[in-house]
Amino acid sequence: MNDENTGFAACSLYNAIKLHFTTDSYDFFKYNGKSNITKDQFARRKDKFQFYKLAKKYSYNELIDFLVANFLVRNVKWAGDLLDTESDEVYRKWQKTKQSLMYEFEQDILHLKDLVQDSPSELLKVNRGDYPKLLSEWMHGNIKLETICIMESLLKFTTMWSEKISETIIWPQKKNLILKYVAFLKFDKDRCRDIMKEHLL
Repeated sequence: MNDENTGFAACSLYNAIKLHFTTDSYDFFKYNGKSNITKDQFARRKDKFQFYKLAKKYSYNELIDFLVANFLVRNVKWAGDLLDTESDEVYRKWQKTKQSLMYEFEQDILHLKDLVQDSPSELLKVNRGDYPKLLSEWMHGNIKLETICIMESLLKFTTMWSEKISETIIWPQKKNLILKYVAFLKFDKDRCRDIMKEHLL
């Protein structure tokens, strides 16, 4: 059996992605998806058989996507949470979003354009410490997380937001999610930049 398709490999991957999304210091790509869990530690885990099931169900690369999709939207407590129907549905929705990413991005940009036809810069502006319109639209479910991640990748505004947004509990969590997800999000930067130039910039 390929070393990537084992219960231990699945557990190690789970641990790495969990650390990526739940800690400030760990970066999945910086550490090449490795974590400090050992085979002896894995053998003593009560949930180890859950990882064998995950390894059997998904290839290594599929499991990365599956775990990312679930950690984005769910508070995963243990591996067993990932074997329920909800986790499968989360993954299916994430795959659908991934497949239609460019279309969804353009639709979101058109929605944002309608909000600020006269001055697109209003999307990013922080007034009196309040959330900017772009952030509010995402938090209210009017645009996708992927859209704000793509825009952050191209425009780099979260640092400025952190300096100006007065609220210090929810926003830092949202910023962390955006920046952690950007690293996993694959998209055509040139095409997205062109879409933004056409409709917003």
